[in-house]
Amino acid sequence: MRVIGREAQERSERERLSEDATFADSSAGRLRLEEADLLRTCFQCDRDRILHSKSFRRLAHKTQVFLAPEGDHYRTRLIHTLEVAQVARSIARPLGLNEDLTEAIALGHDLGHTPFGHMRERALSHAIARYRNLDPDAAGSRCLFAHNEQGARLVELLERDGRGLNLTREVVDGIRRHTGPVRPSTPEGRVVALSDRIAYVCHDIDDAERAGLLSEADLPAGPRSVLGGGSSERIETMVHDVVRVSAREGDVRMSPRVREAMMTMRSFLFENLYSRGDAKWEEPKAYAMLEELFDHFVTHLDEVPAEYRVHDDTPDVQVADFVSGMTDRYAIRLYEQLKIPRSWRRR
Repeated sequence: MRVIGREAQERSERERLSEDATFADSSAGRLRLEEADLLRTCFQCDRDRILHSKSFRRLAHKTQVFLAPEGDHYRTRLIHTLEVAQVARSIARPLGLNEDLTEAIALGHDLGHTPFGHMRERALSHAIARYRNLDPDAAGSRCLFAHNEQGARLVELLERDGRGLNLTREVVDGIRRHTGPVRPSTPEGRVVALSDRIAYVCHDIDDAERAGLLSEADLPAGPRSVLGGGSSERIETMVHDVVRVSAREGDVRMSPRVREAMMTMRSFLFENLYSRGDAKWEEPKAYAMLEELFDHFVTHLDEVPAEYRVHDDTPDVQVADFVSGMTDRYAIRLYEQLKIPRSWRRR
């Protein structure tokens, strides 16, 4: 049996991938120099480091859309992450892009998410603003905590007891820029950014239908006529569109017609699912819980685990690192311990 080591795999990338791909042997490197692995390319190493990180494991117990869902089939943040990786590889392969880099970015893109879903970023931003004596409702204060920046901070600084994962610059860039105004610097990162939107638009509809909050007939007719009916058909439409348009234009793109349909569907979900409705009626409690946890630990810094106090950061940054990393159930349990008399707690 022949061993295909790292150097052979790097040569294979040069032979079979598109000239637009990001090649492992020309990576911009890591923040700290280290000896190359004999069997794996640098991007394969990054994928494995993310997969075995504590932050990745915690995604299994973090909310995607539904707080504390009762059923076994609703998506957690981990399931969403795996689905993004699958969509991204489905796009990267026919375009001849680097699947290992694509997968590494996809697996790491949501590591920085708070417990209880997207809207809890705002709770931490609000708490940090109050600590810094800033107007919490000012535009700049609303984004003091952002999951994409926190994800980059985790892999660069916080994981491995403060040593970080020492990932390649391409993977960190893809994690940091998968959302926001600046596009990732690699085509693989741009594939993940689009795949994230494709996945959550399709799969959040699926979960909402399962919960009885939406039906296929409730969805806007225009986008449905473009994207199709059902999660699988919509994913297939968008993946095929991205591959076709990107191959033609030489960059990762969606056609205007399909992109408009996707964004209209996304707006519909924000209006009818993410921001209000039965899926969100418990959210004010979760919002208040995170703020109260922040307020407690920022005045009791000695109770913050040592791994979050390794670096000389301000108390609000250390506490935001700790609170944002909590799983939903750990945050609830800790809140009960701090706020609820022992005899009143759930048995």
